[in-house]
Amino acid sequence: MKKIFMWIGISLGTLLVIAFIVLSVMAGGPKDILYMVRYALPYMHRGNLKVGDAAPDARVFALNGTETFHIRERTGAKPLVLVFGSFT
Repeated sequence: MKKIFMWIGISLGTLLVIAFIVLSVMAGGPKDILYMVRYALPYMHRGNLKVGDAAPDARVFALNGTETFHIRERTGAKPLVLVFGSFT
């Protein structure tokens, strides 16, 4: 019985190490895992949008960082592409 618990412990430890390595690669580095788990995971959830549904309107910041506007105010019937990232 003691050997079973030992093998379960070793298996769980191995899985935790593998998960740490995978998260390190995904997050960009080991120190970023903490921030990813701390901030991203609690807010991850599935929405109820279906293919073909209109995108929800949202208030976003303008490029100057002080003004805000609703997306639909600027797009009208034109398509909109949102790019999240850094190009520096």
